Parts: sequence; C-alpha cells; structure tokens
Amino acid sequence: MLDAEASSPVKLYLVRHAEAVSEDIAGSDDVRWLSARGREAARGLARLLREQHVELDAVVSSPLPRALQTAELVANGLDFLGVVEALPSLAPGCHPRRAAEELTTRGQAVLVVGHEPTMSSLGAYLLGRPAFPSFRTAQCAAIEAGKPTFTSRADLMQTHVLFVD
Repeated sequence: MLDAEASSPVKLYLVRHAEAVSEDIAGSDDVRWLSARGREAARGLARLLREQHVELDAVVSSPLPRALQTAELVANGLDFLGVVEALPSLAPGCHPRRAAEELTTRGQAVLVVGHEPTMSSLGAYLLGRPAFPSFRTAQCAAIEAGKPTFTSRADLMQTHVLFVD
C-alpha cells in the first residue's frame, strides 16, 4: 500500500482504457486497439480531467495497445509533454503490489492506465480495502493523499466529486 510520504505519489489517477475493437476484429485480445468511439471517449475523459485541474508528473500504462492509446490521448488532452511509459506490471493478470511498488518512483501526480479487474484491484490495494468499485471503459478514479476524491466517466461526460473529510 502506498502512503502520502514524499517518495510516494500523492495523486494517482487510475484509468481503465477506452472502448476497443472486438477480439473478432483484432484476432487476439493482446492486440486490440481503440475503436473510433473509444478514441472520442479518451479525448472526453481528458476534458473532464482538465476541468479538475489535473496536472501530471508521469503517465504509465499497460503495454497493451488499447491502454497505451488511451494513455496517449488523455496525456495529449492534458498537455502532458513527457513520455508515456509502458509498465508490464499493469498488464492483465499481474498482482497490484508490483504496480504499486513501481509507482513510488514516478512522481507526485501519476496517471495510471490499465484494464479491469487490474485497476479495481490496484485501487483496493492502494487504499488497503478488500474491494474497489469496478471501472467502466474510459473512467478515472482519483486517489489523493490516500483517499478517493473524484471519479470521471467519459460515457456520461460527468465527474462526481466524493465527500472528503
């Protein structure tokens, strides 16, 4: 579990990739890319995050194409000038502890793009909870200083700010 120490990210933005083409079209789940609707949703998610004044130190992603494409579109929409980094620990089936450990060296505000159920497992692990709500495609859950603060959904083009005491 990460905490709000200076060496750990204080703001994490967990994102499930946007809608991808079907496996029938791509030929394999590992090579699925974003559909036209998914590309638009990723751009929409970036607009929602911009409204929340999200500024990033780093963007990391699962190495699968649909996640990398989502990360690149969101990063571009937030005027992130760095490189989107592919982390194998964010691929489907990896234990969330591995990804959490790698996030500690990426900066204070990190966008993390991956898949379900990996992203909800990572959210639960980071917060020390038994479970975390499942993500829709092109959805972001913000964790700031160890607490969930908002969720943004591109399918609704809405952000829901959570009560933070």
